[in-house]
Amino acid sequence: MMSAVDQIPVTVLTGFLGSGKTTVLNHLLRQKELNGVVAIINEFGEVPLDHLLVESSEDRLALLDNGCICCSVREDLIETLADLAARRAAGTIPPFHRVLVETTGLADPVPVLHTLMTAPDILSRYRIDGVVATVDTVNGVHTLATHGEAVRQIAVADRLLVTKTDLAADDTPARLDAQLAAINPVAVRHQVRDGMVEPAKVLDAGLFDPAARSADVVRWFDLAAQAANAPHQHADHDCHGADCGHHSHHTHDAGVSSYSLIIDEPIQREAFARWLDYVAALKGEDLLRFKAIVHVAEQPDAPMVVHGVQHVFHPPITLAGWPSADRRSRLVFIVRGIPRQIIENTLCKFAAVSRAAIQRSAA
Repeated sequence: MMSAVDQIPVTVLTGFLGSGKTTVLNHLLRQKELNGVVAIINEFGEVPLDHLLVESSEDRLALLDNGCICCSVREDLIETLADLAARRAAGTIPPFHRVLVETTGLADPVPVLHTLMTAPDILSRYRIDGVVATVDTVNGVHTLATHGEAVRQIAVADRLLVTKTDLAADDTPARLDAQLAAINPVAVRHQVRDGMVEPAKVLDAGLFDPAARSADVVRWFDLAAQAANAPHQHADHDCHGADCGHHSHHTHDAGVSSYSLIIDEPIQREAFARWLDYVAALKGEDLLRFKAIVHVAEQPDAPMVVHGVQHVFHPPITLAGWPSADRRSRLVFIVRGIPRQIIENTLCKFAAVSRAAIQRSAA
């Protein structure tokens, strides 16, 4: 398998119907930073149209037009990515260094990530580089209350592009922002007008390139810690002692919640792998997103980064060194209906983590 540095990064652009994905994609493809990027556009409907609205040369576009990317065309996505890589290697298309996958507005992005992380032909050539979701300020509050797909799009995103803020009623942006923070407190949020967003706010959002990710690794987990410790968030109150390790817990009516754990002591590699296998087998369907930087006992100077979606975990990546003086393990979960206490209990039982080592998050 290629190293994370050599694999082609894939950015997934998602967002509910009418939230501005195509406008954002159109803007991005006109930026010099996106030269050498191929966009894969998924459309739902009998007559494909979105690709006609994207101002780009044909050799930079690939169209999936026979259904929703999260169900009937997952095989087509695999075939398209494999074909692009093969043609790139053969020199029959211009070289490209990144892929943008725009999903249909009705797509649940979790199966998309699952596909990208499980197909052998994909794993050998590509790596997930982050999920970016667009959110419509005018309709976002109502959309999140009525469409579970929109909730999941927000829940698994690394970056949120909040659109149409100039068209919304005075109190709407603040209401939506609070809702987004409750669903996914660790995603970076950017306001976007007319699709105009800097490429740096969209690209390189993942944790998969040890040569380039150190600063972002620290930033991502620091944001998670800050969010878990913020005063407006709700905490569970079923503690039985000061060392119970409970942390802030974010929920909303769609059953998606997010929380983070900080562990003070090193973790044995095999024990941590055993715990991951157990969680994936027991609760994988509801583990929407998992990211962790782990202090491995056997290699204390080289932390391990782990990323998972549902039952599937990417092969761990070992960084060259710790990106900061903080050498605690930090685990971030975005789940559907998995109580934090279950995660803590399984960590103690299967990863041999002492309960006293699971500390409260701190900014």
